[in-house]
Amino acid sequence: MTRERVCRSFLWLATLVGGPLLGAKLFDLLVLAGAWGAHPPASLAMMPYGKAWPVDTGAFFIPFSALMLVAGFGALVAGWRTPWRYRWLLCLPSVGILALLVLTVVAFWPMNAALYYHGIGSPKDTITDAESVAMTGRWLTLDWCRVVGASAAFVAPLRALRLPWPNEAAPRDSLAVRIGLAMALAGVAAFVLWFIANL
Repeated sequence: MTRERVCRSFLWLATLVGGPLLGAKLFDLLVLAGAWGAHPPASLAMMPYGKAWPVDTGAFFIPFSALMLVAGFGALVAGWRTPWRYRWLLCLPSVGILALLVLTVVAFWPMNAALYYHGIGSPKDTITDAESVAMTGRWLTLDWCRVVGASAAFVAPLRALRLPWPNEAAPRDSLAVRIGLAMALAGVAAFVLWFIANL
């Protein structure tokens, strides 16, 4: 297969995965978070975790995000030699989903745990009612950032698919750039392994 076909295959995968991912993210924010975040701390008992919920939302988001990450980086690697006017569209899904996963781990996982424990009155609860109200507001604001990022990660592959494949190749990267890229990809792989190990 040519690089164009490989890149476009990954772009199609990113599009087919990105649409449901964006739709689910909007549903999660507007419906689920809209319910449990309506009147904290009382509404926190409706967070979709624990025995009352047979399926964790992560059971959907984690595999779809992983597929999006693979699709994004696959398209970026296959299309790396394209000019920047095209390559930037390949950067958005890969770097965007990676940034959203890092944001999820760094910001959302601790907030989810704190709000859930507070909502069910767990012995692990470490926040006050006032802190839960403020944290819920912060959670909802940051989640809009995830919606914006998921939108960009969905629209960029669509745009790249609509554009003609560039005939000219970008100049070969310098050794320093190639080493930097190799280190960046190694860092992504290390984060993915850490992420999987901590599910």
